[in-house]
Amino acid sequence: MPRIATILIDGAASDLQFDYGLPEELADRVVPGCRVRVPLRNRGATGTVVAVTDASEADPAWSGKLKPIEGLIDQEPILTPSLFAVGDWMSQYYLASREAVLRSMIPQAARTGEGAEKIRKLVVLVNPPDEDGLVAIRKRAKRQGDLVEFLMAQPERQAFLAELTGSELRFGRPTITSLESAGILKVQDESVARDPFGDEEFLPSDSLVLNSEQVEALSRVVAAIESKEEAPPRPILLRGVTGSGKTEVYLQAIQHVLDQGKSAIVLVPEISLTPQTADRFKQRFAAIQKEVAILHSHLSQGERHDEWRKVLRREARIVIGARSAIFAPIRDLGLIVVDEEHESSYKQETVPRYQGRDLAVVRGHLEHCAVLLGSATPSLESWRNVMSEKYELCELTQRIDDRSMPLIRVIDMKMESRKMKGGPAILSSKLRQAIEIRLAEGEQVILFLNRRGFARSMLCPECGFVAECPHCSIALTFHKEEDRLICHMCGHGRVAPKRCPECQSRAIAMAGYGTEKVEAVMRQIFDKARIARVDTDTMRRKGQLAETLKAFKTRKIDILIGTQMIAKGLHFPNVTLVGVLNADVGLHVPDFRASERTFQLLTQVAGRAGRGDTAGEVVVQTFTPHAPAVQFARHHDFVGFATQELELREQFRFPPYLHLAVITVRSVHKERAEFSLQTLHRRLKRHLPEGVDLTEPLPSPLVRSHDQWRFQVTMKSTSARRMAKHVRGVIDGLTFPEDVLVTVDMDAYNLS
Repeated sequence: MPRIATILIDGAASDLQFDYGLPEELADRVVPGCRVRVPLRNRGATGTVVAVTDASEADPAWSGKLKPIEGLIDQEPILTPSLFAVGDWMSQYYLASREAVLRSMIPQAARTGEGAEKIRKLVVLVNPPDEDGLVAIRKRAKRQGDLVEFLMAQPERQAFLAELTGSELRFGRPTITSLESAGILKVQDESVARDPFGDEEFLPSDSLVLNSEQVEALSRVVAAIESKEEAPPRPILLRGVTGSGKTEVYLQAIQHVLDQGKSAIVLVPEISLTPQTADRFKQRFAAIQKEVAILHSHLSQGERHDEWRKVLRREARIVIGARSAIFAPIRDLGLIVVDEEHESSYKQETVPRYQGRDLAVVRGHLEHCAVLLGSATPSLESWRNVMSEKYELCELTQRIDDRSMPLIRVIDMKMESRKMKGGPAILSSKLRQAIEIRLAEGEQVILFLNRRGFARSMLCPECGFVAECPHCSIALTFHKEEDRLICHMCGHGRVAPKRCPECQSRAIAMAGYGTEKVEAVMRQIFDKARIARVDTDTMRRKGQLAETLKAFKTRKIDILIGTQMIAKGLHFPNVTLVGVLNADVGLHVPDFRASERTFQLLTQVAGRAGRGDTAGEVVVQTFTPHAPAVQFARHHDFVGFATQELELREQFRFPPYLHLAVITVRSVHKERAEFSLQTLHRRLKRHLPEGVDLTEPLPSPLVRSHDQWRFQVTMKSTSARRMAKHVRGVIDGLTFPEDVLVTVDMDAYNLS
């Protein structure tokens, strides 16, 4: 009986679905999740099969007139049923088109099917001659005999063409062609896998002996993995202080999953954590390291495609990666681990604006598998889920081997500034002395500042001029190495002026400092120390970050200066001192999460100290030493901070007690953006559901970005679904000008 396939057509702004007929030869091979080529008007198109039905279920008047699909891009479906269900949940919850959701799930090379595989020419000895035959070949042409003899000596009697014709062997192409014509050789295409860790050798590591708290945590995770109950197991929050051995619990839990014949996904928040995490997993599972796949955006497109294909072909049973790794098409999923689950980088800032941690919980629920969320400083959303018994809680309160938590000293920079002439110093006297002592002992130091560049801004003290970006409403940052003012929002840059453009004064000066200036100052003060800087300005070349971290781990670098790229998750046993140069960078901003983020960042960066045999020390420089985030971090008191912060959030009706949606309207025309938002606001307010709050339309905190004016309204509700349904209904009923873009960010993390 003829069958019909419903195809979701690829397209950045489309959600087009059309029915196509299935040719007999493809009828049994096309299932939901397959990628196909189809005719669309007078051109070809690609799409994803979302449903397959019998023609008998359709209107016979038109079902027989359907155009047939042209062919399969892949020979098997690349989306599992559970991923389809995750996609449907995402589309409804985050108000994104189904096509945009599926596009985020499938790597670009897999979507197009073009140039995805790396093909190399392989020369295969198909008819090896006997001894007399080889002598005859040599008499006819010595180089042909040499080539045949070389191939006969290879384990599989084959070699790549590039190797044979290269500078070492230098076999000519005519030599190969002659032997191919004689039927002795065959030149064929061979698909070559691109392994991002192919050049590295991993020495096996054994499981470590667990302490009593780790044993208890592992037993709870194993129980969730083996759960036979009808309801999915509750997610487990593993709150462990820095250095308490959370990763070892992950590793042993995954080993149990593998022993059960199942698979695992491990999410890490930062690309900077991926190399070190991948190393530990490759070492622990060295016997099956080919079954470990790495997925993150710093891989080349080809490497990512091959790693993803490895998962699709069921050759990999462990997937490690950033937030998008939650979409890995892995089968028989037994465990999802979300390391540093509190990190805001799990939140996608482009459509679809999903939260990777929350999708891990959703996928775990759909696939009935265990979900383990780990952090020293859990998000308040997860902590409240523990309090309401939606999540289980396991705690690791002590560092492994009874190592002490680092001593944290808070330096009041107001007092320090009074001692200094010419404004506040980058290094307080106590931090400078501490660095000198640690370097003299042969120990390593990390200096943390979450601001890159040389100077925060350029201003004129005489007329008040500030160098601002012409495309965004922020000040330009001075980068000395490039001698340019650069916008950290849109990338605009220009040569730094020597005089004030407004009043021509030569008094124009730099204000503030970033990691580039810190590096310059440190090289002057500690001229014999080996110093490296880690930020997005210095880590541009592929593999450079992994090389720098490896050099630091092997003690080829004494002082590592960096932004939040080095603040969490990394393990350097010889680091005994961490200096936080300015704890106020993210504290005094108009964001209700500012205090939570500061507490988390201070705790995480402090956790890099004292992870070896020598006790660690942390020096925190701040102008607001009595801020709760600073004081609770000083005492390593997460529960105290969470209790106080949750009381404030409940009082002022902020997440996690309510869901927050930010609706932003953008346009290059200020008036159109503002008018469109006012129109949208009136419609939203007209039939506002009970329990949903709506603010008045206002300019965004960052009112202009990338030449676009931005205006926004905020909605709050205890029910995200009720809010999303109302917003979708209103937006679908409105038509906006072509140059006006409306975005809805459910559970928004970035309020600017």
